[in-house]
Amino acid sequence: MATDLEKKAKEAFIDDHFELAVELYSQAIDLNPNIAELYADRAQANIKLSNFTEAVADANKAIQLDQSMAKAYLRKGIACLKLEEYQTAKTAFLAGAALAPEDSRFKNFIKECDERIAEEDATFSKPTGTAVPGGSEPDTIAAPATSVPATIGLDSPANVVPVPKPKFRHEFYQKPEEVVVTVFAKGIAAKNVDVKYGEQILSVTIDLPGEEPYHLEPRLFGKIIPAKCKYEVLSTKIEIRLAKAEAIHWASLEYTKDAVVPQKINASSPSDRPTYPSSKLKGVDWDKLEAEVKKEEKDEKLDGDAALNKFFQDIYRDADEDTRRAMQKSFVESNGTVLSTNWKEVGAKKVEGTPPDGMEMKKWEY
Repeated sequence: MATDLEKKAKEAFIDDHFELAVELYSQAIDLNPNIAELYADRAQANIKLSNFTEAVADANKAIQLDQSMAKAYLRKGIACLKLEEYQTAKTAFLAGAALAPEDSRFKNFIKECDERIAEEDATFSKPTGTAVPGGSEPDTIAAPATSVPATIGLDSPANVVPVPKPKFRHEFYQKPEEVVVTVFAKGIAAKNVDVKYGEQILSVTIDLPGEEPYHLEPRLFGKIIPAKCKYEVLSTKIEIRLAKAEAIHWASLEYTKDAVVPQKINASSPSDRPTYPSSKLKGVDWDKLEAEVKKEEKDEKLDGDAALNKFFQDIYRDADEDTRRAMQKSFVESNGTVLSTNWKEVGAKKVEGTPPDGMEMKKWEY
């Protein structure tokens, strides 16, 4: 049966029916998930459909099953090249060239990668914007990436467009040097979790017995250092730590074409504060002037949601680790209706939601 499906998939691909080819390859894989050839061929069909992250995942699976398959490395390299993952693409092409030195395509693609990497290095060597003042950036927390009800800075329900509910929800927060992605999946065995990293790709697969696997494969907002990334499977979640390649602020977890060019974070120490010649601007106390500016920013009067947002941001920024954990846990488990700073209280039990008077609580179903 799997052989018949594979034959039909190849025919569909030849006839330029790429979506049908992907569907037929998927059916064949469901029947026999350990054939590297099926994943490599589905990767090729996904490339034709511009599903490049899916193509990378398929090529990785093919390589995992058969490390001697040169075409799997070729297709991984092509998909990464399209995603502007030039260093990862080059690594794949080099591995493929070692397996098939007679294939001139590898040599051509490696040359293209070298050119792209050189262009990219030249671009990043130029200033990207004004540095953020005040030294290192405080930790920032992002709103959950699903439709968990919240009251902090979100649009009203009338403005929310319904989207299909994912199997597991995920969220992220960041520090100057790393991004932490959390996938809330309870009771998942570590052996059923597979996490891979590219220059700008995160691939998370959770195998669910008797169910369709869960996939999270975003093209990331910024580049990461795969060798420094790590993850941990806990009883209630999977925590993934992505090492940033550059100390820039990520406006979102996923890359978008209209994203504003990020600004680098100036992590200089207080001793690096600029000094001025004594012959100029005599009598100006720069430390005092800086303190006054910061005080004005702190005392800025805000109204409504803006004031509420700033209030909670100030608490989170200045809090210790236990307080931050308490804020995140209480907010998530209560569906945005409780925000506690007492870890001893919320850490020992599940936080139940407390809806406003006249409203009904809707629980999240995993």
